Amino acid sequence: MEIKGVAIDIDGTITDRKRRLNCRAVEALRKLKIPVVLATGNISCFARTAAKLIGVSDIVICENGGVVRFEYDGEDTVLGNKEKCYRALEVLREKYDVVLLDDVYRKSEVCLRRTFPKDEAEKLIARMGVKLLDSGFAYHIADAEVSKGKALRFIADRLGIGVEDFLAIGDSENDIDLLEAAGVGVAVANADLRLKEIADVVTSRPNGDGVVEALEFLGLI
Repeated sequence: MEIKGVAIDIDGTITDRKRRLNCRAVEALRKLKIPVVLATGNISCFARTAAKLIGVSDIVICENGGVVRFEYDGEDTVLGNKEKCYRALEVLREKYDVVLLDDVYRKSEVCLRRTFPKDEAEKLIARMGVKLLDSGFAYHIADAEVSKGKALRFIADRLGIGVEDFLAIGDSENDIDLLEAAGVGVAVANADLRLKEIADVVTSRPNGDGVVEALEFLGLI
């Protein structure tokens, strides 16, 4: 297949556990002559700034698919319902001492520190129309109707590119839908086991070095 676009996670994929950017991965992404979409659990202002600094397209998927932006100076398209997430948050607050992260900037989800057992918490909010995601850096209460994969389909339609013509690269469970939506899915070596199980390619190297390995293996650089 001809790959016509790349959707790639940021934290843990082109950065390491300390969120240090891999310069080799940045250089490799800049060489691509096709759209590169950053797909992150982080907020819009972070994602679009990262895209500008890395030197890829301005199109970003934020908040695990709850927000999409097509231009650096454009407007956010909000796909998720944050009110659902707030209702689930109140349920969790009854049992846990939760700590919110950058809530004032989030438009579609609620982000929390990883200070409570995820499996137990998921059962408490299982029927509230939300899901609890673990990005490896934080927990995210997200609208069950949104995902990075659905956001990629939204973007692909706007660009006139088949979602099956995208390569997706990630490292954690919030990237599963992204890899499943794309034509080719890559999990870097440090990825969550569940992501590796559904990936088409698993790299031998972690983080940004794995990104470079994948792009070379697929003949994109």
